[in-house]
Amino acid sequence: MNIPDDEERLKPHPHDHRPFRVLLVAGSQRRLNSCPGLDSKARALMHRMAARMPLGWQVDLEDLGNEHGRPKIQACNGCVSSSMALCVWPCNCYGPDSDHQPDLLWNLHLYERLARSDAWAFIGPINWYGPTTSFKLLFDRLVCMNGGNPRPDLIEKKNTLMAQALERSPQWRDLSRNHLEGRTAAFFCYSDLGAKDLGPDGRPKLLKHKEWFEPGDEPYRNEREAYQALVWQCRYSGIEVPDCLWQCATIGVDRLYSDDQADSLIQEGSALATFDAWVDRFCAHVEQKGLIGDVLDAERRARSTTQ
Repeated sequence: MNIPDDEERLKPHPHDHRPFRVLLVAGSQRRLNSCPGLDSKARALMHRMAARMPLGWQVDLEDLGNEHGRPKIQACNGCVSSSMALCVWPCNCYGPDSDHQPDLLWNLHLYERLARSDAWAFIGPINWYGPTTSFKLLFDRLVCMNGGNPRPDLIEKKNTLMAQALERSPQWRDLSRNHLEGRTAAFFCYSDLGAKDLGPDGRPKLLKHKEWFEPGDEPYRNEREAYQALVWQCRYSGIEVPDCLWQCATIGVDRLYSDDQADSLIQEGSALATFDAWVDRFCAHVEQKGLIGDVLDAERRARSTTQ
């Protein structure tokens, strides 16, 4: 299998005759057609972002909300911990349209959609000092974009001993690569800073043992750091995440959760201004950077090998 020279493969192509392609992903667990029956702010913001995209761009939208009866993103099996060569690009632990292990990531063709895009934008809330379950599952399964094995035929699909031998061989140096390197990723998260749960001392009102909770020891001084694991995973894998495209805003501060819904966003002027400025920086950065080369080949390589 001939693998293009990395410098040529990753070189931006500002004058290619195709439109910019961007993938926008909402990562809240809420969905309108399921419990809780109310739409998420992440979905509303995703559509607001889509409306601000330049004319002529191809804008791909996805909502990872947790809908009843819909397949979920399956958990990563940690193949890389046994051997990097056992971690196949794209993931072959699961496949599309499975009747025994249905996987939303494959059913939505997300590997291919990530590969065909010049840039990605991820929008979601902060849940318990971190990203949502949907985003964590997605990015755990994207471990294979960093050095994953593009030749499962060399390990009979999933033979651990063969994979370990391949990883130790000179051949592995020519196979292992960052499969989505060169693209841009942007992250926008939002926090209610505890909403109405906190008392004037900064501690949860319901706590009986308030001495066990020290507000000054909470994890982040900058709330955007709740998404730092996703940002640094991208950077580790050759995905560009400029600091200016990693943003957090506060929404619903000191409100009841009942009063902090998607239709309440109109009252969040400061947060919406922050969001719109982030979107505009995203568009400017992507356009200035130029088109990613070789996306058709990258998309082809991101198709399932699992039948």
